[in-house]
Amino acid sequence: MLSKQAQRALIGWEAHGPKIITASLRTKQKKVKLNVIQSYAPTNDFDEEHKDEFYSRLQKIVETFQTRDIVILMGYFNAKIGPDNTGYKQVMGIHWLGVMNDNGEIFVELCALNNLVIGGSIFPHKQIHKNTWVSPDSVTENQIDHICISKKFRRSLTLELEEEQM
Repeated sequence: MLSKQAQRALIGWEAHGPKIITASLRTKQKKVKLNVIQSYAPTNDFDEEHKDEFYSRLQKIVETFQTRDIVILMGYFNAKIGPDNTGYKQVMGIHWLGVMNDNGEIFVELCALNNLVIGGSIFPHKQIHKNTWVSPDSVTENQIDHICISKKFRRSLTLELEEEQM
């Protein structure tokens, strides 16, 4: 369901096989579109072939968008990127949980290749507000969901905190 304003802005949407969908919307700037990609990546346990196929599909989708457009890539990537941004300062900050896993490496490479900034790593948060997934036994916490934006629109990212988070 979309608001009236979003309905008017929607150019179209498309499912790209299982677990990837895109939507394109008009912006107030005539020649700039907002392209949103929502995805659900395979877990670290999947074989390399399965993960390569998923990220290859994702790469082909990102490549279809104009460089002047805003691209937002978001979803459940099962990717831990960790706070070490050595070699990736242009696409990620240092404010992150855990240590980078295999999916994290693939994800960060995709972002670097496409000039996408990983939003959740830019702003500092209290440790208790960083996790995006908690194990059923409430022991393991991970930060594996991500929202990324085209690097040239990085300044559009803002930090919104609820009062109890301050």
